[in-house]
Amino acid sequence: MFIPLNYTLRSLWVRKSTTLATALGIGLVVFVLASSLMLASGIERTVGSSGKPDHAIVIRKGSENELSSSIESTAVGIILSAPGVKKSGSTPIGAGEGVVVLSLSKLGLDGKFSNVQARGVTPVSQQIRSDLHIVEGRPITPGTDEAMIGVGLVGKFAGMELGQSFELKKNRPLKVVGIFDTGGSGIDSEIWLDLETLRSSFGRGGTVSSVVVQLESRAAFDGFEAAVEHDKQLGLEAQRESAYYEKQSEGTAMFIKAMGIVVAFFFSLGAMIGAMITMYAAVSQRSKEIGTLRALGFSRVAILTAFVVESFFLAIAGGLLGALASLAMGLVKLSMMNFNTWQEVTFSFDPNPQTLALSVIVGGLMGFFGGFFPAIRAARLSPIQAMRG
Repeated sequence: MFIPLNYTLRSLWVRKSTTLATALGIGLVVFVLASSLMLASGIERTVGSSGKPDHAIVIRKGSENELSSSIESTAVGIILSAPGVKKSGSTPIGAGEGVVVLSLSKLGLDGKFSNVQARGVTPVSQQIRSDLHIVEGRPITPGTDEAMIGVGLVGKFAGMELGQSFELKKNRPLKVVGIFDTGGSGIDSEIWLDLETLRSSFGRGGTVSSVVVQLESRAAFDGFEAAVEHDKQLGLEAQRESAYYEKQSEGTAMFIKAMGIVVAFFFSLGAMIGAMITMYAAVSQRSKEIGTLRALGFSRVAILTAFVVESFFLAIAGGLLGALASLAMGLVKLSMMNFNTWQEVTFSFDPNPQTLALSVIVGGLMGFFGGFFPAIRAARLSPIQAMRG
């Protein structure tokens, strides 16, 4: 025979102060854990959504990313003529692009600079990214010193407003003529300028960093990859664009997850100790009550179960508070360095159901382990010893 559940809930209600304090402690742990996992998920979503599975990107074999890659312009035509590349009429939908990182001054932080990725593009580049929409201004004019910027950069760096200018290199200003939005992908933290402008500024004539193509279908990738990598002299590597960008987010996401788990672990030790102290105090204060329950015929297992369930419910309540509080982080956006590309990218927290559920479960486990040993102590009390207090 087990002790009724309403008895457990009433016990928590009677001890309002200690119940609230313990629940808040566990809630703080759940909040930290959920927030870190949400941020890691947001990083993966932001960077990963930059690519599409029916697009392919070609970089130099052995390169980790576009920044470290260099492809001869003569190879671009070979890549675009490979089987599987979608065509508009007789023109392949693909483009060679150049990528550099600029060190720009951050607004509100005197003397502080951060890295921003600049992409040299052609008119086809915007056609490939069908989700890119210009929300203010206009596209850049080829062959000019003009730039478009993603919405993630607006107002965060000097010169990053429509109509303003910033320096691509010393004495080489670019005027911002447009602002674009891709719906929250990593491209929203890029500067776009004409490919030839980028080449002439950085002495990269005759080369591009990567070639991006739109495929006829997802299934066309294998044939495209085989054709591109068949010529060993070119030394090129083809990847699905979605897989490439997912890989670019791995390092930063892993770092955020690890930091969040470490902080949550130490916080959880404190929360479990708090739950344990609370439950030990409850056992001490309710010894006569425990003796009465034993005298009424409730077994040691029933006593043990009641105290464990009480601690578990206490932790679940705290976990729900922490999870609900973490939902507010979905409104927060922050910028941080992507360790793979060394560019600053604007991220948002991703409050997905899986993360929230996992965080609440972790909170429940803290309550279970925190209340287990006090529950054993309560179950071991003999009726006579308990009635004596």
